[in-house]
Amino acid sequence: MELKDVDLNLLVVFDNLLRQGTVSGAAKTLNLSQPAVSNALARLRTLFGDPLFVRSSKGMLPTPLAEELAEPVAYALESLQTALSHKVSFDPLRSVRAFRIAMTDIGEVHFIPPLMGALGDRAPGVTVTTVRNTAVDLAAEMSQGKIDLAVGHLPELGTTFFQRRLFRQRYVCLFRPGHAMDKKTVSMRDFEAAEHIVVTAAGTGHARVDEILAQHGVQRKIRLRVPHFVALADIIATTDLVATVTLTFAERCARYFGLRYVKHPFALPEIQINLFWHARYHRDPANQWLRDQFVGLFSD
Repeated sequence: MELKDVDLNLLVVFDNLLRQGTVSGAAKTLNLSQPAVSNALARLRTLFGDPLFVRSSKGMLPTPLAEELAEPVAYALESLQTALSHKVSFDPLRSVRAFRIAMTDIGEVHFIPPLMGALGDRAPGVTVTTVRNTAVDLAAEMSQGKIDLAVGHLPELGTTFFQRRLFRQRYVCLFRPGHAMDKKTVSMRDFEAAEHIVVTAAGTGHARVDEILAQHGVQRKIRLRVPHFVALADIIATTDLVATVTLTFAERCARYFGLRYVKHPFALPEIQINLFWHARYHRDPANQWLRDQFVGLFSD
């Protein structure tokens, strides 16, 4: 016998006949007519090739096969009912969930310290792993639940993803104190006369900056290209190189490295930083909770 051949309603009738011991009792419990229960019993007998219940002065007595089936059928029905009735929830104070979030290294600088500080109080057992969005097939990994959220400038994530804007960022020029550009305003002539460091980080919106400057004929003396932001502040602090970076990153560099920044002389468009999640997990309580943390901590 295959499971696909079994009508689940028949097993419900079987379980109630065992519990009630009479057709009338089972009918009352199930809110069915007695003929309907009798018909279901007839189908069960045909299905199992066994009487299952025999009449006696004490009601319907189960046959040995019915007694053998009683426990596994009751367990299966109870498990199914529990699953159907259970509302999935997420308790951050008790959870040991391991979240994976896709972001860039500059994203780690901005998001991770405040996020981990908040999780220490709100979800002490939760852990976080960051993933580079260029190191994986991001859309596929998120659709399979292997990555919970992605944050950044990610126009490649399509219609199967929800997104929420966190904030917009303008660009500034970053340099060491005492640099020739260390003044209230800088001109395009100042900008083009300086020597530059460029971050060629894949999967960020910063590559677009280079394209825009090139399209408008802005000439830069690029002395150094690096693939990430991790050493940028150290390099700028010890050289005369200038970097075009977001205001948030520049503010952090000024705070921790003593660097200076000034409004960019070229009218670069602002970059929008969004939070992304796959449609499959839109109503997942754990995913919703983590999204709420990002919105609460970082949304403007």
